[in-house]
Formats: sequence, structure tokens, C-alpha cells
Amino acid sequence: MAVAAHQTTTRHLGAAYPFAAEDGLGDEGVFVGRDLFGGAFVYDPFVLYRSGVLSNPNMVVFGQIGRGKSAFVKTYLWRQSVFGRRAWIVDPKGEYGALARAWGIEPLALRPGGALRLNPLDAPSAEGDPAEVSRRQAELLASVTASTLERPLTPVERTALDLAVADASGRASDPTLPLVVDALLAPSPDAAASVHTDTAQLAAESRHVALELRRLVSGDLQGMFDGPTSKGIDLGGPAVVLDLSAVYHSPALGVLMTCASAWLQAALVGRRSGPVVFVVDEAWAILRSVAVARWLQASWKLSRAWGVANVAVLHRVSDLSSAGAAGSEQVGLSKGLLADSETRVVYAQPPGEASAAAELLGLSSTEEELVVRLGRGVALWKVAGRAFLVRHRLAPAELSLVDTDARMAERAVLSVQA
Repeated sequence: MAVAAHQTTTRHLGAAYPFAAEDGLGDEGVFVGRDLFGGAFVYDPFVLYRSGVLSNPNMVVFGQIGRGKSAFVKTYLWRQSVFGRRAWIVDPKGEYGALARAWGIEPLALRPGGALRLNPLDAPSAEGDPAEVSRRQAELLASVTASTLERPLTPVERTALDLAVADASGRASDPTLPLVVDALLAPSPDAAASVHTDTAQLAAESRHVALELRRLVSGDLQGMFDGPTSKGIDLGGPAVVLDLSAVYHSPALGVLMTCASAWLQAALVGRRSGPVVFVVDEAWAILRSVAVARWLQASWKLSRAWGVANVAVLHRVSDLSSAGAAGSEQVGLSKGLLADSETRVVYAQPPGEASAAAELLGLSSTEEELVVRLGRGVALWKVAGRAFLVRHRLAPAELSLVDTDARMAERAVLSVQA
């Protein structure tokens, strides 16, 4: 039976299939998969930034467990390495080991009482202003202590911390947390005199800060960030993976991720050896604290100056708005992180997330309905105001890099055998 011809006016012809296929983001960069309304989908934040399509290279990736979020992130990093881009990863769950070994490297595994030490106060070797270095070091420690104390630091506490960092820097070319803790517990007369008080008063008013930082030095969190950075760490390979799986269930995970991220960033800025993709997986752990969220957002804003494309990986879009009470600074900072990430990749969301996704991401009514119905491996990409529906494609050789279900499969086999 003949199919009736479709008639339309020339005014509407441009909107008729197949002439209205999205032309994509160009053909220079990493192949991600297929645009379901076009051809191949290729994405590269560095290329798009240079061409003026993006105003920043940062990305936020959302997705429920099992919908393809992790597979995309890992293969994206793997494929970027073909173009000489390196990956630096904060891995809270220990899921990037296979990818690291495919690059011929081993993850840097941090655990309390372990042999590996990273000094979060390491200064970038390319940084020329000592005062600026001290300011950043003090800001990091202020974020850490405010997070663990679950309150803002008082003016006296923040001043004491600034003085302690300066004192530690005066004692050693590479200050460490133990030196800062010592300077807080026993301030120097010169430090006390500089703010017109005595050492006993200064020590008393900053004691809570000192004791919280002491947890990282000789308390339950010792053995990771309590000394100079271990010798022999290779930062010249295609990737650096910090494995924090030993502390994944610790209430202090966000603080430990912040210290790890600070060390990575100092190493990154110091090397300045080409574009880097910096991944913070399970980023919700950092966003739970307003102090460390503030620190993370400040780092996000420096991405262009550092030549870094940041990637934050979360499960649900509402992780941003549930970071704190409605209207709180915490939520504002989380949303600010999103505003500083012009690329948003959304894998399937739970049905209850549709309205939150629409509000935070500026989705149309059609997109709002779509994000809860996406199949495995399909994501809604929002890039500089443009929308794409992309099915991620895996090469056979990449399957071993992304198989996070291997342990479940092993358990299933053991159950059958039993």
C-alpha cells in the first residue's frame, strides 16, 4: 500500500525530519557515542573553550547506580589520554583500579596508619608569592576544621590558624600539619604579641581548632596527611589515582577528600604540564559541609587559569539542593558549583527527582519527563544551553575497565556453587 506523501510549506520545511538533525559540537575531540537525533557525538572541553562555545571547561555528571554514569566517566578519561590529556582522580570507593592498571600505574592507596603520606600543605612549585601560598594553606585548614566542628570559625580561631601556618612555614620550607598543630597548642610569643594578647590566651581560644586538626596527626585519622609527602610518587604518568576506599564509610570522608584534592591541586599547579581532567567522584561527600563546599567552588573557579577541566560525579540532581537547608549558603554554593560547570550530563534519575532536575538544570517540560525514562547508557547532555540525547558506546576492549559488577558476579557464582 502506498504511503501518502507528507506536505508542508517552505516556512516549516526546516523543522521537518530529517532536515532538523542537531549538527553536534564538531568532530574534534573524544568520541562519546551516538546522538540519538543526529550522528556521532564528540566532546572536548578544551577545544570548545578555545573556540568560544564554552566559557568554562567544567562538567557535572549525574546518574543512578547501574545506569552507565561510571562507565562513561572512565572511558572518557581513557579516550582523553589518546590526545595527551592526563587524568587526576579522587576515588573514594576504589573503583578506578582497573583503569589505572590499564595505564600501567598503581593507585595511591591512603589508609589510616598506612605507609603513604600526602602533605595537603604542599605548595605549588610554580607559585611565586609566599603570602598567597600561606593564605591558601590557611583557607584549606579553616575549611577542614569548620567542617569537623560543624560551625564557622570565630575570628580568634581563624587568626590563630593564620598565625600557626605562618609559624610552621617559618620553621620549615615545607610546613606540615604536625607543625601547625604544635603552633596552635603552643603559640610563639611573637605570634601572640602580633595580635596584642598572650600565648596562654591565644592557645585557649584556638584549642578546639588545634584538637580537631590533631585528629589528622595523632588521632583516629592519622597516617595519611600527617607528614611530608612520601618519596617516590610518580606524577609523570597518564594518570594519578588517589584511592580512599579504606575510609569511604568514615564520617570524615569529606574532610579527607578535601585534603586529598588539595594535595592533587598543588601538584597540578606546580607541574603545569598540559591539560588535565580532574575528577572528584562521590562529590556529595564534599558538598555536605558548607566550609569545604566553599573551598571546592573556589577551586572550580580557577580551572581556566590552571588548564584543568574539573568533573564532579554525583548520583542525584537533588544532591545539590539537599546539601543544606533551603536557602542556606550550603545550597547556594552547591548551585554555584553547577553554575561554574557549563556541561551537565544527566543519566536516568529516580521519578521523584524530575522536578528538582528541571529547576536546577533549567530543563524543558519534555526534558523533565525524559530524565526519569532514560535507558541504561543514555544521557541528556546540556552543553552551553544546547541539549543532546546521547547513547554512550563502549568498545569491547573497554569492558574490563568499567565492570563495577564484577564482585556481584563473583558472589552470584559462589552462591550457585554453594
